Order: sequence, then structure tokens, then C-alpha cells
Amino acid sequence: MLAVHFGAGNIGRGFIGHILADAGFEVVFADINNEIIDALKAADSYTVHYAEEAKRSFDVTGFRALHSADEREELVSEIASADMITTAVGATILKHIAPTIVDGLRARRDSAQPLFVIACENAVNGTDILRAEVEALLSTEEQEELLRYVSFLNAGVDRIVPIQSLEKKVDVLVEPFHEWTVDVSGAKSEVPSIEGIHFVEELAPFIERKLFTVNTGHAAAAYHGYLAGHETVQQAMQDAKVRAAIEAALADTSALLTLKHGFDAAEHQEYVQTILSRFENTHLTDEITRVARQPIKKLGSKERLVSPALQLVEIGKEPTGLSSVIGAVLHYDVSSDEEAVKLQEMIQAEGKAEAFASVAGLTVDHKLVKDATK
Repeated sequence: MLAVHFGAGNIGRGFIGHILADAGFEVVFADINNEIIDALKAADSYTVHYAEEAKRSFDVTGFRALHSADEREELVSEIASADMITTAVGATILKHIAPTIVDGLRARRDSAQPLFVIACENAVNGTDILRAEVEALLSTEEQEELLRYVSFLNAGVDRIVPIQSLEKKVDVLVEPFHEWTVDVSGAKSEVPSIEGIHFVEELAPFIERKLFTVNTGHAAAAYHGYLAGHETVQQAMQDAKVRAAIEAALADTSALLTLKHGFDAAEHQEYVQTILSRFENTHLTDEITRVARQPIKKLGSKERLVSPALQLVEIGKEPTGLSSVIGAVLHYDVSSDEEAVKLQEMIQAEGKAEAFASVAGLTVDHKLVKDATK
């Protein structure tokens, strides 16, 4: 089996490519970064190192590498015979790889071979974004002809990749935990079983579980940790008061997730504890200023704090833990963060309640606004 993977960065090599190679795929990495492509071409293997006490490592073999621009013809030829296309390039870059994918689809015009396309991006329904870019380059007739055997499958991915300090350019340091969930409800052919991928019929519950546990918990650790004077999430996790605040926020989101999506309460608590242990990993360094950046964005109505809090308020629940985190965000005043500076200027000019209501799209008399700013 052949997989073409766009994006030979740390996630591409240390997560997606590793899983596919382990599953028996020949992986062709495509990227525009000359340095990493040349390094991959010169290597017979690369090593994925786990950031942990045991220091486990795994060698990856059976891959090739192509420059997305300089070797475009060869890349199109690989797509013409591929079983799978995956990406880890960033959602905004998907439009730039779509033309190459389209040419690859045209090159396999007469083939009935199934092709699975999975965008592994930090965006909700990233594959839908890629599909739209591909379809925009095809006429209606071409869409019907070229996409008959192509399945665009949305996915959710989760793995922390710390700052790299390895000697070999191609090697990657990653956390042991990983989660790759793929929605197969729209598959036109039977999807091959791949160890390391969780195939589901509905992706939304798992996307929301990750957003309201990993992202919410990370934010809680960062903003409460900042107020307590810590520099990293790992330091914040050792502070009993900060940890209690994180757990309170996740108790709120746990109540919502189990009620809304029917997750088993005991299994979900295991998931929460797994996430908390990830934040504690002293072999990772999560700087609070990185995790807490863009506080205005993080206070959006569809984001990790306000969205679950609003949903709880709507069903008559008190999101006290989430309200506490929102209150901490409103005190975040790092001068190097443009959004933090802007938020503090809004608070100074309008008041805390008015500023929060404005960025969250709520009225000043909304219960969440009152609770978070009292």
C-alpha cells in the first residue's frame, strides 16, 4: 500500500508517517522544505523518540521523499497510484496543495482503485476544507468522473510535539500519547484497518471531547498558572490550588460531554486523568505564554471556555470551574501578546464585564458574564 503524505514536519514524521509506516504503508513525504526533504532522501531510516522517563524509541523505514514544487511531476505520478493521501501542513496551506492533488486525480482518471484522503490538521473538519479546494478546481463533469472512488474522511488528531533538540535532523521527539480519530461514515470503499487510528461513524463527539478536555484543560493550566506566577504548564500542575482549578473546569466539561454525547462516565474520567498526566509530563516544556496566547480568540463563543460554559448554562447547570478560568483570562496581561494588551485596554476603557461580553458576543447581563466577572 502507498500513502502520499503532505508535510514532512515533526507531526508528519513523528505521528502520521510513523503510524502509516508501522501499518505497512510505503510513505512518500512531500514538502517544500529543501533541508528536511534532502535529509530524508539521504536517510534509510529515522527515529521517533518518546519524551518520557523510559526513553523509548522507534525506527521508521520504508519511506521516500519528494520536493512538492521541484519534483511535482514525480509527486503527481505517486498520487496516481496511491491508496491514501494524508496532510499535516496547516489548514491555510491546504489550498496550495490542492492543484497537485487534482493533477494526481486526473492522472488516475481510468483507475477504479479506491483512494482515501485524510487531512490531519488542527482545524475542525479539515478534510472538508481540502475537498472544497479540490472541487473548486474541477468542473461538475470532472468531479463526477474523478471522485467516484475517492473518499474524503474528516479526522481529529492529538499529539504534543515539544521543541526539538535532537542531533539528527530527521529524528523527532514526541510525547507517548497520541490520538488519531477518522470519520468513516462517508467512505465509498472499505477502509483498511490501521493500528493507531480510531475509526468512528460520527466524529463530532470526539472533536468536542478533545476541545473541551485537552484545550480547555490546557487553557485552565495556563491562565491560572500565570496568575500563580508559574512559567510552564508542568510547574502549574505541581501547584495544588492551580490543579484544583483545572480539575474544577474539567468537571464542568465532563458533565456536559457525558450528558450531551453519552460517553461512559467512568471511561471519560480515565480519559481526563490521561490528559492531566500529559500536562504533568516533565519531559515536555509547555511555556505558559505560548499556551495562553491570543486570549481574545480563546474567549470566543465557539471556543474551549465559553462554548461549554454557555451550553451548561442553557441546561441549568452552574459552570463555576469554567467561569473561574474565564475570570483568570481577564487578568492575563503579558505585554508581548498583542491580544492580551488589547484585552487589557478594553477592560480599562469599558470595564471587565463589558469587555468580556464584547469578545464573547454576549450581553452584559448574561449569567455567564456576571459569574465570570464578579
